[in-house]
Amino acid sequence: MQYSDSILSGYIDSLCSDIKEQYTIDPQHYNNYNVKRGLRNADGSGVIAGITGIGSVQGYVMWDGVQHPIPGKLYYRGIDVEEIVHSHARDKTFGYEEVAYLLMLGKLPNMQQLATFDRVLSAARELPPGFTEDMIIKAPSKNIMNKLARSVLALYSYDPNPDDTSLKNVVRQSIELIGRFPVIVADAFSVKRRFFDGESLYLHYPKEDLSVSENFLHMLRRDNSYTPEEAQLLDLMLVLHAEHGGGNNSTFVCRALSSTGTDTYSAIAGAIGSLKGPKHGGANSKVMEMFYNIKGNVRDLDDEEEIASYLEKIINCGANDLTGLIYGMGHAVYTISDPRAILLKQYAKDLAEKKGCLEDFTLMEAVERLTPDIFSKCKGNGKRICANVDLYSGLVYKMLDIPEELYTPLFAIARIAGWCAHRIEEIVSGGRIMRPAYGYVTSQKPYVPIKDR
Repeated sequence: MQYSDSILSGYIDSLCSDIKEQYTIDPQHYNNYNVKRGLRNADGSGVIAGITGIGSVQGYVMWDGVQHPIPGKLYYRGIDVEEIVHSHARDKTFGYEEVAYLLMLGKLPNMQQLATFDRVLSAARELPPGFTEDMIIKAPSKNIMNKLARSVLALYSYDPNPDDTSLKNVVRQSIELIGRFPVIVADAFSVKRRFFDGESLYLHYPKEDLSVSENFLHMLRRDNSYTPEEAQLLDLMLVLHAEHGGGNNSTFVCRALSSTGTDTYSAIAGAIGSLKGPKHGGANSKVMEMFYNIKGNVRDLDDEEEIASYLEKIINCGANDLTGLIYGMGHAVYTISDPRAILLKQYAKDLAEKKGCLEDFTLMEAVERLTPDIFSKCKGNGKRICANVDLYSGLVYKMLDIPEELYTPLFAIARIAGWCAHRIEEIVSGGRIMRPAYGYVTSQKPYVPIKDR
C-alpha cells in the first residue's frame, strides 16, 4: 500500500473517537484523589513546590485561611519593580541590563560592575562562526519561537563543554544566552520574512555601545532607525517581563528540567516551548486578535454601552473565538491590579498620543474598566479580576511597529534572565529531582492473546 497523507488522515480519523474515550478522565476522580488541578489550591492559590529568593508575585494576603485581595506587587530580589522602572524613566536610562545583573547576581551593581557586565554581555552577542548561515538561514521557520528553541538546542553542539553543570560553566552559558537571544530572534525574523513572506533579506550586526532594546530595534529595522522614546519603552517591556517568580509555567519547566541535571540548552529550550503556548507567553497575540475583533464589530467605539454589550457576548461564548475569554483580563495571582499593566499603561500613553494611536489606547482602557463588572454579572462567582500585562503589551508592540510574530519572542528575550537565575538557584539549592505523583484509575484486567480477541 502506497503511503499518502490522505490514507494517514483517514486512518487517524477512524482512531480518534476510540482514543478520546480511552483518554477521558471522569472529573470525580480528581476530587476523590484530592488532585490540585493546574497545581492550584481550591482557593486559587498556587501549590508551593519550592522556595526562591529571586522574584515574588503578590496579589493577595491570607488572613485566618481566607484570601484578601491587595494591589499587586512584583519584587526582583526584594526590590519593588516600580522603583526600578520609575528611576530609569526619570533618568532616561536603560534598565534591562541592570535587572539581568540583579536577577543573576542577587544584588544591584555599582557603576563599574554594571559597565563590566555590559561589556561582557555585548561580547556574548556574537554567535558562533557559521551559526547564522547553518542553523538559521538554512533551516527557516514560520514561527520565531520554534526557531529560537531549535537554535538554543543547536548551541549545545557549538559549546566545548555543554554538559558541565558547575556554577562557573552555567553562569558562562547564561550570560551567552542573555546576549544571544535578541540576535537569534532578529535574524530568525529576517530569514522568515525572506523565505515565507517574499521580502528582502537583511541582517544587521549588533553594536557594542547600544543597550539590549536599542540593539533589537537597530537589528530589526531595515534602516536601523529608532527614537529614544521607542527604545525606552521597549526597555520598559523587557524590565517588566524579566522575571515573575518560580511558579509561572515556563520558569517551573526550566526548574523541573534543571532538577534532573540536564544541560542548560535543554532546560532553556523547554522553557521556550512552554512560553510559546497561547495560555502563557502567546497571550499577548490573543489580546490583539480580540482587539481587532472588537473594532470590527462595535460600530461606535465611543459608546461604552455598545462595547459592554459586545464584551458580554464574548464572555457568553457568542463572539470572538467563542472561548468565553476576555484576553488580557484576569490573573492567577493578581486580584486588584497587575503592577506591570499599571506601569505599562502609564508610560505607553505618551507614545500613543505621538503615534496617533490614542483611540486604540482608549478602547483598551474601556475593556479594562468594563470587563470586571460584566464578568461578575455573567459568572456570578464573586471572583475579582483585573487587567494583566498582556492587555497593553500587544498594543505597545504595535505602536513600536513590531510585527505580531515577535511579541512572544520579545517576552523570551526578557525572561531569559529570570530563567537562568532560577536554573542557577535550582542547581545550587534544589538538590532533588522533581517527581510528583499521579493517581491511577484504570481497573486491572487480564491480558488476552491476539487469537482470542
